[in-house]
Amino acid sequence: MATKSQAALPIPVRRALRKLGADIRDARRRRRIPTAIMAERAFIGRMTLNRVEKGDPGVSLGIYATVLFVLGMTDRLAELADPRHDAVGLSLEEERLPQRIRIRPVRRAERKDDA
Repeated sequence: MATKSQAALPIPVRRALRKLGADIRDARRRRRIPTAIMAERAFIGRMTLNRVEKGDPGVSLGIYATVLFVLGMTDRLAELADPRHDAVGLSLEEERLPQRIRIRPVRRAERKDDA
């Protein structure tokens, strides 16, 4: 049964978290790291690690980040919202570019300060 906080999440977000949890579990298993050791390295309990691997939205982002660090995947976390990969943001920014750029004339007071 979904809790109130889970019910408020959009379905794509819930799916993405479940996939993240499953991917974390698979990465841990590929590295042959037992849950007890993984939890110890991430400074969390085994039950919290279990929640992470299920994609529980109630687990803090800091814990997800620490688990990814233990797996050697923090570089991917840093790239999540990188503006270079934000197609919508880049196109909106491009729309706001000025059509013309004018050179502002220098006033006399500014010329005297430079001298």
